[in-house]
Amino acid sequence: MQGIYGGHLVARHLKETEGIDTVFSLSGGHIDRIYDGFLEYGVRLIDVRHEQAAAMAAHAWSIFSGKPGICIATAGPGFTNTLTGLVNAALENAPLVLISGATAVRDWQKGALQEMEQTAMVRPFVKWAATCHDVKRVPEYISAAIRHAVSGRPGPVFLELPPDVLNVSAQENEIVPAGSGAVVYKSGPDPAAVAKAAEMINQAKKPMLLAGSGIATDQAAELLTELVEKAGIPCGLTNNGRGAVSDLNPLSLWDGGQMGLMAGMPQADLVIALGIRFNWLLLFGEGFPQACVIRADIDSSELSRNRACDVGLAGDMEMTLKALLPLVENKDRSQWLGELKESYLPLDAAEEAARTTASDPIHPARLAYQVRQAVGDDAIYIMDGGDTAYFGLTSFKATQRAHVLAASGGLLGCLGTGLPFAMGAKAALPHKKVVVFNGDGSFGFNAMEFDTFKRHDLPILCVVNNDQAWGMIKHGQEICYGGERVIGSELGVVHYEQVAMALGGYGEFVDKDDQIIPAVQRALESGKPACINALTDPCVTSPATLLFSESLKME
Repeated sequence: MQGIYGGHLVARHLKETEGIDTVFSLSGGHIDRIYDGFLEYGVRLIDVRHEQAAAMAAHAWSIFSGKPGICIATAGPGFTNTLTGLVNAALENAPLVLISGATAVRDWQKGALQEMEQTAMVRPFVKWAATCHDVKRVPEYISAAIRHAVSGRPGPVFLELPPDVLNVSAQENEIVPAGSGAVVYKSGPDPAAVAKAAEMINQAKKPMLLAGSGIATDQAAELLTELVEKAGIPCGLTNNGRGAVSDLNPLSLWDGGQMGLMAGMPQADLVIALGIRFNWLLLFGEGFPQACVIRADIDSSELSRNRACDVGLAGDMEMTLKALLPLVENKDRSQWLGELKESYLPLDAAEEAARTTASDPIHPARLAYQVRQAVGDDAIYIMDGGDTAYFGLTSFKATQRAHVLAASGGLLGCLGTGLPFAMGAKAALPHKKVVVFNGDGSFGFNAMEFDTFKRHDLPILCVVNNDQAWGMIKHGQEICYGGERVIGSELGVVHYEQVAMALGGYGEFVDKDDQIIPAVQRALESGKPACINALTDPCVTSPATLLFSESLKME
């Protein structure tokens, strides 16, 4: 009787038990048997040009598909190439499953090709790591990997599968049965804490709500919108949670860009923080010392991290919102909302003028604004870069959860994420327009993925904000050391659009304001992966650069 190979078991379990039909990878001999299984069981393989892109794309796919992202790498350098994406997923709490080939166990400690202790290398950054040594247990191990990735606070996991497992077969009656690891068991917050939180919300005069990536589902987004509208609470949403309450909602603070958040926090008498960490992006929770704080998170250890909470709600966000909603009173807080907007809209006036006024050279905020006019708000916008991320965040509008996403703006500050994240987004939601607003420096990390886009029919639009430099670094050097001491941060004018064209895509170079919208329209109409390379003002910097430079001063 013919058995089934371990590599085929990987494919079968992913497709038939976990319902995962898309995998990001780059080929290699150690994982060939898994690829052969993909042919057998109809798994969509998106093969990239660098494993870093595979890990990042799987991360993004998890955001937009609602399922754990699967990245498969070959042994040795294939594995090590994924590490940047793996660490980024760890810091952003993404359910990424990294499956790696390995040196054959029979050859361990003998100096075999690509022999290294891979599991030991990743263990500090993953929720779970293991090596499967028995072909009969492959489904069990994959189920366990997925279970660890999605349970509690999500995060990356690592599973190593050597050829001794992938390239040998087992009889069906020998295989250890395994169910889906993607089943999530939810728990809700303490009812007494929910009642106390609702009482504080009802009594607050100037409440403000912050929410982040913990608003991870469309159902949670709907509940959150219902909560803020019922209670009349101004809100600022960030990270993957942005758009859960539409930026166009009158209660959203994104009409003032980052200034809405920064100006609002010191005025609030109550800050409600849902699924968001008080890290450096929120000044470690130090920006609102006058306010009482309600914090809700799936991880109870987060509730008083950096800033003690007055009420902590530990549990699943959907269950937390469902528990809060009936206890929160209908409130008209239009006076507070009006006062708040009067305080921050003038602070954004100069940037709003830059967005809405043509200039020569093109202002980066104006470039983003014009792209928005051409593409519309029913699109996914992904930013990659330093200053570029700031101008994209403040110019684009998210009308659905995670539809404006600064992939490079998380805790790792990881450049090069834009094109791979766009790949994962487009693969998960092919009906959506996906736009990358890319710095010219960060474009270079994964530009070869335009070949992947072409081969897999992923018509993504990349708009390069070409300020001819690593802008945040260059302007930081100017601020800290003087303009005459700029070093290693200037790039000059490079025709990135020709890279896209050489790889089968569409490309245009623009350097005038009236060229932007027609070029974007032609790019979208081409039906190809496209790059609009826009020359922008090299002298413009952003408040993010000022904050970054200040944070590095030690005396």
